[in-house]
Amino acid sequence: MKATAAIAVNVFRESVRDKVLYNLVLFAILLMGTSLLIGELTAGQDVKIIKDLGLSATSLFGLFIAVFIGIGLVSKEVERRSIYSLLAKPIRRSQLVVGKYIGLVLTLAVNIAAMTIAQYAVLAYMRWGVPESAARAWEAPPLDPTLLVAIGLILVELMLVTAIAVFFSTFSTPILSAALTFALFIVGHFSADLRNFQDVVDSPAAGRLARAMYWVLPNLAQFDVKASVVHGQRVPLSYVMIALGYAAAYIAMLLTISTYVFSKRDFK
Repeated sequence: MKATAAIAVNVFRESVRDKVLYNLVLFAILLMGTSLLIGELTAGQDVKIIKDLGLSATSLFGLFIAVFIGIGLVSKEVERRSIYSLLAKPIRRSQLVVGKYIGLVLTLAVNIAAMTIAQYAVLAYMRWGVPESAARAWEAPPLDPTLLVAIGLILVELMLVTAIAVFFSTFSTPILSAALTFALFIVGHFSADLRNFQDVVDSPAAGRLARAMYWVLPNLAQFDVKASVVHGQRVPLSYVMIALGYAAAYIAMLLTISTYVFSKRDFK
């Protein structure tokens, strides 16, 4: 456990040294600049746009962090040949994989927490000075706590994407790992189309293949509740719990396979 924690902390420190957290500055500038540009819109519509933009930007920025750091967590050690000194220590390969995964999740959590604070700060600024009578006409208040549900599910989705990136990094090149991870991210948001693909094709074999892919590939669409939250709709607790359970099971499976594949690699 201590070895895993030490590896996780080291991954976080490397991310900070690599200036990963600088994307937070760009995120804040993007939100503040947009709030000024849309300030002339009808009250309430500008708040919706900022919420939607903030959630989308959080997902996009987090995706790039998860992919471009995740694909190099293992391959970078191999390229530097530092993998030999690591494996010479009393560290199991499973601890190395899990520790690096936890370190990247910690990096993501810090980034998303900071982006959340920036988004709420912009929304608080937009709420300031608006008459109470006008504010009551909005579908949802600017500082709606339901935003945290959407942001939490974005983090869970990115944790799953990180596990996918780590899985590919254990046996593939960084470029191919990035391509495969982005491909699964895109397919994962259209999983419902795979489920219904057999209804729009004449080939039973193609329909069965699409159905099998639907059950095997990650279903990422369930983590996207941005539209509901922006329009003031509540996300049921049961829905959130099912999504969390699905993500936990899928992440555990990917990390188990990753550690098995990595344990079989020969670095001699």
